[in-house]
Amino acid sequence: MPTNSCVIPVVKSPKDYQTYRISPDATNRLAIIFDSATANSSLTSCIEIFDVGGETPPNRHQWALEMFFVIKGEGLAVCDGKSVEIKAGDSLLVPPTGTHLIKNTGSSRLYLLTIMVPNEYFAELIRSGIPVELDEEDMTVLGRLDSLMPC
Repeated sequence: MPTNSCVIPVVKSPKDYQTYRISPDATNRLAIIFDSATANSSLTSCIEIFDVGGETPPNRHQWALEMFFVIKGEGLAVCDGKSVEIKAGDSLLVPPTGTHLIKNTGSSRLYLLTIMVPNEYFAELIRSGIPVELDEEDMTVLGRLDSLMPC
């Protein structure tokens, strides 16, 4: 009979996330939850936060599948010229080679859980950006406002 081994999971909270703007003029921030360095697997998961009117540039991935889950807000997702409105609770799956972008069309920030498998240098691109901090609004949306308060 095979022996099952239990691995203690890695637990992180928003105060542990490393957050970046990919470029100085970027209108979105990416807070890395797990990536190849911490998950020991070729994936990247992050919280993507779009300012009002913010959007990603059109981009595509050769091999990676990218999944987005809308945590809060509303937006527009475009893939290969096809547009769909997205809002809290919606999920979006972008296949490899699909040229896509996400745009915040709402009156408040747009928050997405973004997962890319395999990583395809996504985490490295994020980490090459400008470090920023999650603010009080971000922590409230992510359910951890208490983690900003001193003990």
